[in-house]
Amino acid sequence: MNSTTPAGLPASERIATLDVLRGFALMGILIMNMPGFSYSGWHESDGSHYWPGQIDQLAEQVRDALFSGKFNSLFSVLFGLGFTIQFARMQQQDPLHADRLYLRRLLVLFVLGVLHACVFWFGDVLHVYALLGILLLFGLRRVSDRGLVLIMVGCIVYPLVASLLRVAFVTKEFTASRVALGKSFALKADAAYGAGSFFDTARENLRIVMFDYTDLYSLWGTFGWYVSMTLTMLLGVLAGRRRWATRIPELMPQIKRLTWVMLIVGLALSTTATMIWEANRTPGPSLIKTFAGLCYNVSRPMLMVFYVLLIVQLFHRPSWKPLFKPFELAGRMPLTNYLMQTALCTTLFYAWGFGLWAKVGPAAGLALSLALFFCIQVPWSWWWLKSHDRGPLEALWSRLTYGRRPAKTSAAGARPA
Repeated sequence: MNSTTPAGLPASERIATLDVLRGFALMGILIMNMPGFSYSGWHESDGSHYWPGQIDQLAEQVRDALFSGKFNSLFSVLFGLGFTIQFARMQQQDPLHADRLYLRRLLVLFVLGVLHACVFWFGDVLHVYALLGILLLFGLRRVSDRGLVLIMVGCIVYPLVASLLRVAFVTKEFTASRVALGKSFALKADAAYGAGSFFDTARENLRIVMFDYTDLYSLWGTFGWYVSMTLTMLLGVLAGRRRWATRIPELMPQIKRLTWVMLIVGLALSTTATMIWEANRTPGPSLIKTFAGLCYNVSRPMLMVFYVLLIVQLFHRPSWKPLFKPFELAGRMPLTNYLMQTALCTTLFYAWGFGLWAKVGPAAGLALSLALFFCIQVPWSWWWLKSHDRGPLEALWSRLTYGRRPAKTSAAGARPA
């Protein structure tokens, strides 16, 4: 292998705006994942509210409207954008081995994701990004921009078609059987996470992951999740191809106009979906829920784009830039901080830790998410990055990908990304 193959992106070559966006996405993902860490959502499979308090229900609705689906979408956009930057860099440095090298990078990520999902927390998204990255590496990266746009349109249409098929073919009897199954899952989750040992939780994680990928009806939903992530990943690929991240001053007039369109339309659609779902909690597919799903699937990328455009504008104002430093620090080590969230939350909630399972409602969970991010993850990132170029797991990922310890690059000799 060519000895000049890059072993990672030195700090002097990083695009600060992208680090800020990664950090912002990490905060949002922690908020969005907090319910999955703290209690079993299967309790609500019959349409009931597990948390009956008004404050908790309001917190749920705010979380669903503003956070749900928006921040994993942002991460997938950044994944697609990062692919174009990293792979182009690999091709420039070592064109003969770029494909194999990036495949190894994705396989390492896949293994980390599978271990994370099957042992520590079933809600892992790393293996999803890895599988989509392999699809991108060996197929979609050769598709034209116009072809990518057509695929993205298909990713928006697919959930609508799938929902209409459910309305047409899912019977009341089948719905009742899935509700009973959900209640069974809730009891098993409470036993494992609320009262079991570490090995009990690992066994339950593995059972849930296997169910998601082997039960046909569940697999249908899992495939829809992959479609949603593909939509925003391809948006990131387009952004990388057109170098939007490095053309921000040039694009600022369009950014300012588009920001408020994304906010107004995206927030209206997201609020509509949340209100419809709240008013129609009875289990089973219906046309009104299909409409709510359409609103949600369109609002998800729109609100995500709003967050991106607003941050881009504010970050490029000198007076605002210091306020984004916490997000930039966390965003420089996204893999480490993402997996740290699992370590923190499982220790807090599971019985083998502090045992707070099913004791922290949505409102307290929202506050706890912000506290964990700003009081633990940001200071930890600041402390670590004082003496390291990248996070510990980012360094491990680089070592497993490139097979050697990366040489440090001086700021004077750094080449812009």
